Amino acid sequence: MNVQVEKLEKNMAKMTVTVPSEDFDKATVEAYNRQKNRISIPGFRKGHAPKAMIEKMYGAAIFYEEAVDIILDRTYPEACRESGLEIASRPEISVEKIEKGQDLVYTATVAVKPEVELGEYKGVEVAKADAEVTDEEVDAEIKRTQERNARIVSIEDESREIKDGDIVNIDFDGFVDGKEFAGGKGEDYPLTIGSHSFIEGFEDQLIGHKAGEEVDVNVTFPEDYHAEELKGKPALFKVKVRTIKEKQLPEIDDDFASEVSEFETLSEYKDSVRKEIKERKEKWAAQQNENNVVAAVVANAKIDVPDAMIDTEAEQMAQNFRRRIESQGMNFDQYMKYTGMTAESIKDNMKPQAETTIRTRLTLEAIVDKEGISAPDDRVQAEIDRAAKQYGMEPDAFKEAIGDQIEQLKRDLAVQEAIDFLVAEAKLTDAVKEEASEK
Repeated sequence: MNVQVEKLEKNMAKMTVTVPSEDFDKATVEAYNRQKNRISIPGFRKGHAPKAMIEKMYGAAIFYEEAVDIILDRTYPEACRESGLEIASRPEISVEKIEKGQDLVYTATVAVKPEVELGEYKGVEVAKADAEVTDEEVDAEIKRTQERNARIVSIEDESREIKDGDIVNIDFDGFVDGKEFAGGKGEDYPLTIGSHSFIEGFEDQLIGHKAGEEVDVNVTFPEDYHAEELKGKPALFKVKVRTIKEKQLPEIDDDFASEVSEFETLSEYKDSVRKEIKERKEKWAAQQNENNVVAAVVANAKIDVPDAMIDTEAEQMAQNFRRRIESQGMNFDQYMKYTGMTAESIKDNMKPQAETTIRTRLTLEAIVDKEGISAPDDRVQAEIDRAAKQYGMEPDAFKEAIGDQIEQLKRDLAVQEAIDFLVAEAKLTDAVKEEASEK
């Protein structure tokens, strides 16, 4: 096998691979053996027709497609190694010469890992994420706990009208153009007024009515509604109010604090809530600071990312997205139908994030190399222990199982070390104080 490399524009390259004729002939024989049981020739039992007879009847090219697949499986990985290229995309294969008894020639056009021209990366200046906790945040958290501990009480007073926040049980029947439509009917359906779980305006029209009353509700389906036949259509819902319930909130006092926490007083409970929020915000702020520092460093770098590399990354992201959807028990084809998306549009939507991911990774890897950063042995071992536990394996067995991938693991951890280095070197400024001084 002979491999020639031609560098193209924008970090692309073309490998021209020449496969000796004897190897191509062997591949056509293997293709024949795979296909012969599916080919019928008059005068021969299926699977017993000679290769030459089949080629005479159907042409020698009958076995070429599978033979090329066999050749690619066996030669492309070796061609990549011989090329010395750092290949960063799927190949675009083109067969340049294919003829019986002749060398097979194909080309593989690929993206190669681009060079990174680092800009300023030590001491970049970014606004520090705010981790201060306000009284309003504490009150809002306590309010959410109050809501979770509310009592739902049935309204017995027949004169009591529906108000915002009530929970009503209703029967409803929907009509569009005077006809019932699929999915527009329900019985004894629980609906919280103000939840906006129905079409906009539906819940508001129930306010002021009483249990037992029948109400005509007129609404219009939104233009982006998931059912094509209902988009933008006016609809009439005939609604019967069965029951009304209201949410009764507990008083926020010492008794409330002792019921929902380990503390006896509201003051102690508030201090505890403030501390929990503080811890959450500090973790969030640390992550935000890290993201902002890395984004600033990446913005300072110059990288000519080839489109094929972005396409490959977006394809991988789209496949991961599909797996996440299916892991939640959803059929992906039904998901696309429901959302009006296609596999191609999902991939296209992934491309901006794919490019950001590539630029970030390449920049951080360049800093690892320039600064000579490596992951400490204890950090590598800790990651092996964590992953081994996740898979129910002993650390040594896990390490043996991943084999050469241990080097990629070390590289990934070195990238995280680089992030820690950048954050430690960065200048985190107080945005609030800066704004005040500017004013």
